[in-house]
Amino acid sequence: MPEGDTVHLSAKHLNAALQGAKLTRCDIRVPKFATVDLAGETVHEVASRGKHLLMRIGEFTIHSHLKMEGSWHLYHHGTPWKRPAYSARAILETANWVAVGFQLGMLEVVPTADEESVVGYLGPDLLGPDWNADVAEANLIADPSRPVGLALLDQRVLAGLGNVYRAELCFLRGVLPTRPVGEVENVDKLVDLAHRLITTNQDRSERTTTGRLRGQMTWVYRREGKPCMRCGTKIERGSLGEDVHSQRDTYWCPRCQS
Repeated sequence: MPEGDTVHLSAKHLNAALQGAKLTRCDIRVPKFATVDLAGETVHEVASRGKHLLMRIGEFTIHSHLKMEGSWHLYHHGTPWKRPAYSARAILETANWVAVGFQLGMLEVVPTADEESVVGYLGPDLLGPDWNADVAEANLIADPSRPVGLALLDQRVLAGLGNVYRAELCFLRGVLPTRPVGEVENVDKLVDLAHRLITTNQDRSERTTTGRLRGQMTWVYRREGKPCMRCGTKIERGSLGEDVHSQRDTYWCPRCQS
């Protein structure tokens, strides 16, 4: 599942391949931006901001969000794609590479000067140069009655965490995701753990929160009905969201978390 570390790694690979090169082809397959053609423009940088990917080309930024199913792939010319062509939403070519964005949940083109209009609302980026633990902690406790599991997913609080990290962080800190933030002890340690976990995974193709690089790589995420690896109690699953449209499954150990 794409989270901040996934997007960060994707941006790193795209930047290594494309930075400084001129586009020879630009095919945006989203109706609103289908006429945009940045061919001939130079790729200045590909960067991530939380779970958003920013491709700065010429005077414009191609802004994408992977949502649940999206991904960016890099291919050498003539190499078969690993996903069907009909799912491609953007195709960018240089002399050496073909970058393809598949099933992107969001894709738009904005002037780079206006980039903040699409990502300026985000909180401190856990993997970015603007990371500020004090600001993240202040954002997290700003609404003490809010369930901690919801606050951790709010990209305005801190940017980069998704459903996997939400469940794993709550387990590792021993708190139920439904517990109000104001009742969580040592919120600074929760923020610090979030930063350490995602930083540890930033260059890995497979995420781990258990420290294992094979086998069971999460403590509770998608382990409902299975025994907790600490106490043996069956892991539970439930929905958590502020309304029916935002509800997401989360996972916890009823004995290790309270």
